Amino acid sequence: MIRQTGIVITDEVFGDFEVVLEMKNDFGPDSGLFLRSSEKGVAYQAMIDYHSNGNLMGIYGEGLGGDPHLRNFTILDSPEKIRAEDAPVPLPVLVDAWGSFWRHDQWNELRARIVGQPPTITTWINGVEIMNWTEKEVRHPPTGGIALQVHGGGDFTSQYVRYRNVRVRRLD
Repeated sequence: MIRQTGIVITDEVFGDFEVVLEMKNDFGPDSGLFLRSSEKGVAYQAMIDYHSNGNLMGIYGEGLGGDPHLRNFTILDSPEKIRAEDAPVPLPVLVDAWGSFWRHDQWNELRARIVGQPPTITTWINGVEIMNWTEKEVRHPPTGGIALQVHGGGDFTSQYVRYRNVRVRRLD
């Protein structure tokens, strides 16, 4: 089996910014949106782990010892089913309403904002704020690239990770 993983990163470096994109990934692959990423992929990540036991738009410290690792829900055995998790930010969507809120196999809008040092990171799905978290100490540079990751999982021959209409707005 060929393992095709990696990141696509901007040449430009950003400090405080907001990034918005549309996503229509197949259920199975593991992806992510990296904020202030280094060339090696060390970053704060807005999770796009669109698979069983995964999460969308929680926050993860990629290459930062897995800290933070915040999620307010977990995807179960299909993209329409979730379980709410105990998190600093409660899930703003009722578990029973998830199937109509998240449009599986259609384009959904994901947005992430990172500001300050130590940073405050806010994420949204389809215009609804999902996570808002502030780091307690400086552990990562105040600037870096924006990257899209494919980490693995799924079937590389028939499952795809798709993004379009990526827009970035500087806030500094």
